[in-house]
Amino acid sequence: MDFSLNDIQQMMQDSAAKFIQNDYDFETRRGLSNSSAGYSEDNWKLFAELGWLALPIKEAYGGLDGDLVDTMVLQQEFGKGLLVEPYYATVLLGANLIQKQASDAQKLELLEQVVAGELKLALAHSEAQASFDVSQTKTRAEKQGDQYVLNGHKAVVLGAESADYLLVPARTSGVMGDAEGITLFLIDPKSAGVQLRGYATNDGLRAADVGLTDVTVSASSILGQADSAAPAIELVLNEAIVALGAEAVGIMEKLLAATSEYIKTRQQFDQPISRFQVLQHRLADMFMETEQAKSMVYFAAMEVAKGGPEASRVASMLKVKIGSAGRLVGQQAVQLHGGMGITDELDVGHFFKRLTCINNQLGSRDYHLQSLVNKAAAG
Repeated sequence: MDFSLNDIQQMMQDSAAKFIQNDYDFETRRGLSNSSAGYSEDNWKLFAELGWLALPIKEAYGGLDGDLVDTMVLQQEFGKGLLVEPYYATVLLGANLIQKQASDAQKLELLEQVVAGELKLALAHSEAQASFDVSQTKTRAEKQGDQYVLNGHKAVVLGAESADYLLVPARTSGVMGDAEGITLFLIDPKSAGVQLRGYATNDGLRAADVGLTDVTVSASSILGQADSAAPAIELVLNEAIVALGAEAVGIMEKLLAATSEYIKTRQQFDQPISRFQVLQHRLADMFMETEQAKSMVYFAAMEVAKGGPEASRVASMLKVKIGSAGRLVGQQAVQLHGGMGITDELDVGHFFKRLTCINNQLGSRDYHLQSLVNKAAAG
């Protein structure tokens, strides 16, 4: 498989790597995570200037018309810096879904603001019984005249507190479990009946549980056509799995480099512990898992971009691999650093926390493994 980058991809990788190295060290990141906003608005403006917010958006709406592989390259670098800005929530989930589901007029109005850094979004798709499967959506939207009234609850909505709009899938027809009947609404989080309970996640990001109690919106708040949003949401979530996989690979590469450097300097019995063969084997295991995960991300990026029924199966395969590899690499990194590996002052433990949270986003490794088993049994 050819891993070489084209000119645009190389430019994005270089600019992101330079930003992480020069302006986004671990202490800076930890300070931003602990701030009241949880991220830097100045950084967000810089992202717009660098074209990162425009990368996956079509040229017609002010974007760079990048594909899933382009996004994957950028996400891999973001993983090395443990980025706390809501890039994933706004661009990879929110803007990507608008691009796939909204009308042309809605795309033009919303996406140009995203590209300019003037609009942040949050996709409120997850519910207690449906962290990944949109067909299990319980939140309902009842039509009353030319308006809709929404009631329900959304869980762990990343970037909700900083979002200018929430993208809320709700059932407008059928019953829970039906593949059809899901409508996507654009809702102002300050609307009457919307309750946000924000909190910090274990990996230093921000999320919120969103309650919807008799939230009344007009029909113009529907993105695209009513009852038609499920396929677009499923595709966006599959593409988001690829993006998370790329971020995880960046983290694993960072942990591998840090651990390799540490065991060369840590002395035991008057020699660096890197000379101990058993530790060399453990480092080799970390390297193999990281490279296999990287290959799987590239494969998934190309396959998921094609769409179709195979996209979901490949996304699940990637989630399984990332879950397994992330756990092994993270655990080995912490163990080989000894007691300091779990301290708050060292970045190793924070990288491992992020890998653990990535495993649980959009369905855990066990969830997707069971999904693959069920699909294989069904023929």
